[in-house]
Amino acid sequence: MGLVVIILAAGYGVAAGLLLPRAAHRLSVEPGEPWRAACPRGHPLTGWFGRARCPGPPAHPYGPRPALLALLTAAPAAALAGAVGGRPEAAVYVAAVPVVVLLAAVDLAVHRLPDVLTLPLAAAVAAGLGVASLVPGAAGRWPAALAGGAALGAGYLVLFLINPAGMGLGDVKLALALGVALGWYGWGVWAAGAFLGLLYGALYGLGLVLRGRAGRGTGFAFGPYMAAGAFTGVLLGGFGA
Repeated sequence: MGLVVIILAAGYGVAAGLLLPRAAHRLSVEPGEPWRAACPRGHPLTGWFGRARCPGPPAHPYGPRPALLALLTAAPAAALAGAVGGRPEAAVYVAAVPVVVLLAAVDLAVHRLPDVLTLPLAAAVAAGLGVASLVPGAAGRWPAALAGGAALGAGYLVLFLINPAGMGLGDVKLALALGVALGWYGWGVWAAGAFLGLLYGALYGLGLVLRGRAGRGTGFAFGPYMAAGAFTGVLLGGFGA
């Protein structure tokens, strides 16, 4: 059963990842600008999901590579399925992976986490875990998940108010979803995931400074490191449960 769940999660991750390049291109715009409606050569885009290629000949690919996005979606989906197993919350965690990967791709491209993704993600994870809590075999607690989302969101809001140049409101909104996912398995998992997210980001920033590629005030995409910390925390919680 466990192997079947992992294979299904990996297959879902591959399929979803292959559909993300066009969405990543369309959403990677500066705040206040409309979502992109054309490829780099000016050809109009239809739909949000699918390959990112301008018509040819020759066809011109653009945006994140589909194979890379497929890998980055399939690997964590399979890992989460392996850690959580056949428990009902596994479906919620695995389903959320493509959205988090898409957010990371956009953040890396333009240092932005769009509200059109972060807020629905938080609502969907909260609702999904609420449904999972009603299914026999669930290993977490929904009230703790909601409290975790509120706490992590509040924590990142404080960081934003202290240093708006180093933390964006998009990070605060992403923290709501990640906090819910971490809180499900209790405050120990929540604390581990929250700390690791900050640690991963701090280590990356320190690496940039030491290599002379950034100064103390240089901003960088923090969302991927928040997500990596939450991913690690959920893995710990899943195996522990």
